[in-house]
Amino acid sequence: MSLFSWLRPASAVVPVDFQQRLAQLPAITELRECTLREQRWVVLDLETTGLNLNKDRVLSIGAVVIEDGAIDFSQQFERTLQCRELKLSPSVLIHGLGPNAIAAGSEPAEALLEFMEFVGDSPVLAFHAPFDQHMLGRALKEHLGHKLQQVFLDVADIAPLVCPQAHIREAGLDEWIDWFKLEVFERHNASADALATAELALILFSRARGQQIHSPLNLQQRLSQWKRRQQAPSF
Repeated sequence: MSLFSWLRPASAVVPVDFQQRLAQLPAITELRECTLREQRWVVLDLETTGLNLNKDRVLSIGAVVIEDGAIDFSQQFERTLQCRELKLSPSVLIHGLGPNAIAAGSEPAEALLEFMEFVGDSPVLAFHAPFDQHMLGRALKEHLGHKLQQVFLDVADIAPLVCPQAHIREAGLDEWIDWFKLEVFERHNASADALATAELALILFSRARGQQIHSPLNLQQRLSQWKRRQQAPSF
């Protein structure tokens, strides 16, 4: 046994029925050459106890589905997760998730498994996606021993890619909502932010098609090229 093995977090003890459900999740493949409209997208927003990627916890999951070129309101996901280590940080208060709501929430492993069943093999859209991807992946590993494999695309990158004239590359979700004059009546909870992100994504997909970006794979490739150009040193 390693001298420092006791420092590693214990592996998740996953009930047999959860293991069976995890085994039935679809295999994740690369993005397809279907059209942006034909692709089923899951638009995700997480609320967390804070922004520390290694210590903070997922408090709630909100998601909506874009399918056939529109938000499908029959496919929505919303769960508050129990969090025994909760401290009332300012971010928790902004989300409006007090101790009573979190104590009444779902057991994390069950909520996370239900979400993965909801996602299926669909790619995931999120605003500042690397944060949501990391926090979700960490929670899945901790509570289910499951490795997150879904493809994530960042709406915060898609927006300046297809709308360079906005000159707000480092903007947050509120700035893009204002720029497109979207009517958003609620913010700062997972479901409302997922819906706002989905509305923004639909506009961006329309702009992308006008720039000959027609498939999810093509969008991913153009994003990769754009990010390389942004990171290249200027002389």
